[in-house]
Amino acid sequence: MHISVLKDEVIENLNLKENSVIVDATLGYGGHSSGILKRIKKGFLFAFDQDSEAIEYSTKYLKKFGTNFTIIKSNFVNIKKELERLNVTLVDGIIFDLGVSSPQLDNKERGFSYHQDARLDMRMDRSNKLDAHYIVNNYSEKELIRIFLEYGEDKYSKSIARNIVKYRQDKNIETTLELADIIKNSVPESARRKKHPARQIFQAIRIEVNDELNVIKEALISATKLLKVGGRIEVITFHSLEDRIVKNYFKKITEIDEKVKGLPNIPSSYLPDYKLVYNKAILPSKKEEEENPRSRSAKLRIIERIK
Repeated sequence: MHISVLKDEVIENLNLKENSVIVDATLGYGGHSSGILKRIKKGFLFAFDQDSEAIEYSTKYLKKFGTNFTIIKSNFVNIKKELERLNVTLVDGIIFDLGVSSPQLDNKERGFSYHQDARLDMRMDRSNKLDAHYIVNNYSEKELIRIFLEYGEDKYSKSIARNIVKYRQDKNIETTLELADIIKNSVPESARRKKHPARQIFQAIRIEVNDELNVIKEALISATKLLKVGGRIEVITFHSLEDRIVKNYFKKITEIDEKVKGLPNIPSSYLPDYKLVYNKAILPSKKEEEENPRSRSAKLRIIERIK
């Protein structure tokens, strides 16, 4: 079962009106979208997802709350292009929930989990050619070290990459548990006790498969251009790499131009078009963390267009 993270906080901070036009850039299994549809009876919802299974489920589920929605099968990096194709150039709000949905993690066939055995996959969009199996069996030791360090921030990246390359000299690494065992045997016993040693490496491979970090940067730039004055963008992140990208981009577009900072009368053309709704990220409540342990690392950041 999928439980949407920070659902109440997301819905309350969108400033929804009956006729709002909203984009859910990460539809998943419709948790946030259903809450939005309840509030925008005369408005419209556009939702994006790459996953055919999630789209099929959500199409049926959302019809319980209204028919004023369109689901677009596409990566959210195409948000501006896809909406313009539908003659939509301005919207009242956009949400991004950057986590992998629970059904994707729990469906062992998708190959995301290091707890369940399955063929290595990790594709959000199963029509993509690049998958985890290809990366693990074809990337050079140097390339593996790069993604493990950059996207997993794992201090045992070198020994893990070395052992993967060594193992595959005899046979391909086919499954998630096969890879998890190699990772486990590449780190000291003390490191295994603190957390599952495969967690950060699986995260790194997933990010590489889906080009997640580059996609976030591009999508945020497109999203800000789509926003009406008074409209808001909300982004939920689940690890420090994502959050850093969002935090830095929001900081950049909400700060006064360095050239005029400190002047007594700053011309409005030098003032930012956006403001931070909260200076700090919104975190899940203790109650939510207890009810949904996967929410523990979540952070919600919000900006509003002011001119």
